[in-house]
Amino acid sequence: MHFQPSASRSPFHSVICAAAVSAALLLSGAVHAQESFKIGVVTFLSGQAAESFGIPAVNGAKVLVDAFNRGAAPAPYDRKGFGGMKIEAVYVDEAGGATKQVQELRALYDREKVDAVVGYVGSGDCLAVAPVAEELKRFLILHDCGTPRIFEDNKFSYVFRTASHATMDNVALARYLKARNVKAGSINLINQDYAWGHDSKADFAGAMGQFYPSATAGQDLLPKFGAGQYGTEISALLSKPADVTHTSLWGGDLQALMLQAGPRGLFKRTQLVISAGDHVLPVLGQRMPDGVILGARGAYGQMAPKSALNDWWNEVYAKAYNGQQPLHSPYRMAQALLGLKLAAEKAMAANGGKKPSPEQLAAALRGSEWDSPGGRIRMALADGRQAIQDTAIARTRYDVANKRVVLEDIVRFPAECVNPPAGTTADAWIKAGFPGAKGCP
Repeated sequence: MHFQPSASRSPFHSVICAAAVSAALLLSGAVHAQESFKIGVVTFLSGQAAESFGIPAVNGAKVLVDAFNRGAAPAPYDRKGFGGMKIEAVYVDEAGGATKQVQELRALYDREKVDAVVGYVGSGDCLAVAPVAEELKRFLILHDCGTPRIFEDNKFSYVFRTASHATMDNVALARYLKARNVKAGSINLINQDYAWGHDSKADFAGAMGQFYPSATAGQDLLPKFGAGQYGTEISALLSKPADVTHTSLWGGDLQALMLQAGPRGLFKRTQLVISAGDHVLPVLGQRMPDGVILGARGAYGQMAPKSALNDWWNEVYAKAYNGQQPLHSPYRMAQALLGLKLAAEKAMAANGGKKPSPEQLAAALRGSEWDSPGGRIRMALADGRQAIQDTAIARTRYDVANKRVVLEDIVRFPAECVNPPAGTTADAWIKAGFPGAKGCP
């Protein structure tokens, strides 16, 4: 059963469904005003990933929690709190490494008594905390981290990811290059030396092998996460410049690479492609070269589809944060919290209006779908626990008049074009030539 209808149904069906859920909760009389639903929100509040990832994600969570508690979100998200229960949020810093995050996760469940945890940007952190939540039989939504290995290497009952994994980003990049007939006779790679970097590199290289089978591999550089200094790597890339240079660096690492490589002329000698790059555009401004091809890990920010929900989201976020517009990380936080809200209310409607257990939350979220500011989210993989979504790729251009980077030449990719189908690993799907891919531009 889905939270909302497919696009072929009446637009009023969503409102009717939401009204039915609300009526069931009101008739039960079981929701007490003093009862609350407590969420642990985990993302980077310090370190190199805080400025462009962690703080914006927390800002997005605060905007939504406030709107939910006031009943100020648009239908079908307009019931106060979660089914009448006030939402309380506890914010935790993701900095410090996987071992620390496991400790923090246990503390959220055991000491803070949270009903659910939403969070995690780092793929290594997600790989560490997911088995712990499963062991404790507590509900966990991974809102961002990219590695496909979360569900390809494990089977979970209490763990969900409400955003597509990184295969989508890199397959879309390769498809964009092919669609725009970008020269790619040679390819250099610079990615971080941990799960996210290795998986991103493998997916991009594999996809490019399908579209550019005669391309030659050049530099394959793997700096450490948080390295910050890339002089050696930039020299290596300049010594043997390739037609295309791919990177999945993000946060402060990506900012550092751009600031250090630009003055040395690297981006004039290669077509740079970035799998997750929109979040650094406000910080870099005119220091981001024109013509860089990048994704946002979804159809987010300037690449988001036109919708009333997206208009509302941008309006409330900008109003709360001095005109800033939400980008990658707050969009992903939003789609996680929107999905959690509908799952909680669906579970409550089925159990007499009582606060749902982890098992009831999991049953309600599994296999569901809902609308988000970045488009439709569908829990279509990993037995209904891993999302797929549409995405988009674009080119950068600095708009001098408005003093900001704009994204143009946008190409949108349906979810079924760039995400592997159920029952297939990302690696096997790419190697087989993307069987089952649908709707590709």
